[in-house]
Amino acid sequence: MQLNNINILVIDDDKDVCESLKKLLTQSGYNVNIITKPKRTLQELKKKAYHLIILDLKMPELKGEKLLSEIRKINSDILVIILTAYPSLDSAVKTLKDDAFDYIKKPFKINELREVVRKALRSKMLLLEPQEELNLKIGGKLREIRKERKLTLKQLAERAGISVSLISQIERAESAASISTLNKIVSILNIRLRDLFKDI
Repeated sequence: MQLNNINILVIDDDKDVCESLKKLLTQSGYNVNIITKPKRTLQELKKKAYHLIILDLKMPELKGEKLLSEIRKINSDILVIILTAYPSLDSAVKTLKDDAFDYIKKPFKINELREVVRKALRSKMLLLEPQEELNLKIGGKLREIRKERKLTLKQLAERAGISVSLISQIERAESAASISTLNKIVSILNIRLRDLFKDI
């Protein structure tokens, strides 16, 4: 997924924090919306699909821990990064139990936040390095052609003289295939190597 297709929602009752985070993340290429009234969050999440939320814990209108629990009821998959100027073991444990990706203390370093956002998005395969994206496309195409040929992983592995686990890792983009391995696979699938890279 391209950066400009990734939607981030920043929730903090401090408008200055929201604006600075919006500027920082927009400069990094993300689509960013802000909410300074946390009670509007659930309504916003029903209107628009977000990939990641940056959530302040201490807000007078609604506590971040409570809001995180409410968010999880309507979206169990959305990534959430917690920000707080008042870290405590209790709040860290509670938010991590509610599947927050990370817990960052204010004031934070810009590069630290950028890196946590990247790690969070990469954890859900929403943000890929060029090599990872290529591996994903190659793996997907190999799986598709193998299924068209009605070959199981085991059959392809036996015919190509490669382990089942390696082919499985290549198809799931967990491992980059060498040219020599790809040559063995495409020869069994009866396609040319260059056809594998067509439209990629």
